[in-house]
Amino acid sequence: MGRDGSRLSADTRIYYRIRPMAGPPLTVTRTDPREVVDIVRRHAGVSGKAAIAAVAGFVDPSDPVHGPGDDGAVVELDGARAVVCGEAIAPQFVRSDPYGAGIASVLANVNDVAAMGGVPKAIVNTVIGRDADLSEVLRGMRDAADMYEVPIVGGHLTGADSDAALSAFALGQVRTPLSMANVRPGQAVLFAACLDGTMRTDFPFFTSIAQQRPTLARDVRLLARLADLGAAVAAKDVSMAGALGSLAMLLEFTRHGVDVDLDRLPVPADTDPLRWLIAFPTYGFWLAAPQDRAADCRRVFEQHGLACAQVGAVNESTRMTVRSGGRQAHLLDLATESITGLWAS
Repeated sequence: MGRDGSRLSADTRIYYRIRPMAGPPLTVTRTDPREVVDIVRRHAGVSGKAAIAAVAGFVDPSDPVHGPGDDGAVVELDGARAVVCGEAIAPQFVRSDPYGAGIASVLANVNDVAAMGGVPKAIVNTVIGRDADLSEVLRGMRDAADMYEVPIVGGHLTGADSDAALSAFALGQVRTPLSMANVRPGQAVLFAACLDGTMRTDFPFFTSIAQQRPTLARDVRLLARLADLGAAVAAKDVSMAGALGSLAMLLEFTRHGVDVDLDRLPVPADTDPLRWLIAFPTYGFWLAAPQDRAADCRRVFEQHGLACAQVGAVNESTRMTVRSGGRQAHLLDLATESITGLWAS
């Protein structure tokens, strides 16, 4: 949503073109940047974020660290800092795959805690629906909690003769918060992800849970390590807005720009690079880091079998552009447009 109230494309289709790929993990090559812009702006995960702007009428949107928060909000305690966050899972996903929705509710919260530089400590939930659906949702949550080594400590459950509804919330501990408020021109923009997985056919989710299961708990805590080392200063997990939409969310508070080199962006093998750009991966994060610490960030991820590449740098402009194969296209201008609308005033 722009400052003048305009919105990004209202077209909510998930639009992509299948391009079979083979071989080792690759990068986007010879992708038409204009096509990328069209697909990202049409993506429901991007246009749907505009609803977040309504929150500004109820909370003070001036502080992305302490509230309404970035991926989560930091709460100052006596001698400690907590990070809190919550997620509501799309009803159609809960209806179609209640077990997978249970996993996603934990995954999304843990990733949000990680993107704030925190370590997840507890999950609570609210679940409403039929007994059979509730059982599958809770089974998925239990399995995810085991994988991420974070306990489910309570919540609320209501049996009802209706489709299941699921929300979950996380509590984490943070020493050095990562925040969009820290984004400054000159910083390196890095993309880190697990490329070992598969794209679901029903929803734009790239799942690496089966492959990453033994290491998920470790991997999601790497961002807290980078924050404490001072190697990274800001982060954003790649969520329903996809890679480029999530990057725009990282930049929209300070309204700085970036020129994204798609030829450097890691893409999984056998995955359509255009669909990858709108996918919600199990493990995918954007980071902003001082240029002299970018190599430290890459090293930490690569030492743990994860991909990490610098694809650009924060610049003084307000424009977000994408380029590939010598061609360039304008994605959005954060001076007049916003993904969430929360920071527009």
